[in-house]
Amino acid sequence: MPRSYHSPRRQADAAETRATIVEAAAQLFVRDGYVATSIKAIAAEAGVSVPTVHLNGPKHGLLIAAFERTFAGDEGRHSLAERPELVAIMGEPDTDTAIARYVDFLIDANQRSAAIVRAMVAAADSDPEARAAYLDLEMRRHRDMTIAAGWFLQRDRIRVDQVALAADVLGLLTGPDPWTHLTVARGWDVAAYRTWLTAQLVHLSDNLA
Repeated sequence: MPRSYHSPRRQADAAETRATIVEAAAQLFVRDGYVATSIKAIAAEAGVSVPTVHLNGPKHGLLIAAFERTFAGDEGRHSLAERPELVAIMGEPDTDTAIARYVDFLIDANQRSAAIVRAMVAAADSDPEARAAYLDLEMRRHRDMTIAAGWFLQRDRIRVDQVALAADVLGLLTGPDPWTHLTVARGWDVAAYRTWLTAQLVHLSDNLA
């Protein structure tokens, strides 16, 4: 029976190729829209063959991968709470300091991902596979918000009977819609958004009444 062969160099090359493909796909999804972007166009933008893109596809998978990389820095179905930056924030002894660090994380992430989020929402409206992938992503996000609500419970910022409601409220407060509405539609600067979101999280229990 032949032995499987794993070359670190090959793995590194494959990871680099995938990163290039996902980045190319993200650029095209934002510029041209999801429906108008073909696998052939992604291949041309990435400088690889069409079969290589197919090996890293399907297209709706590349869309979700583009969001994950843009928002969190890596891909995967693992919880946001498992990523090192969030682990460090959640382990911060002082709750208000942890909240301030979390808000800064969200600002950076929203700035990076706002354009791909708009492309993703538009794709979900027009393509069934993209919509299914988007809804799955939203379910995963709600899971993360439930973990966040548990964190607020552990810090005595909410009551145990408020956890489910807190997860829903956190999903709204920390999501892309308030960021887009306040900073794009209403013209708030980042400092104003930071002050608003920090106040909402510091006084989370007031939003659950």
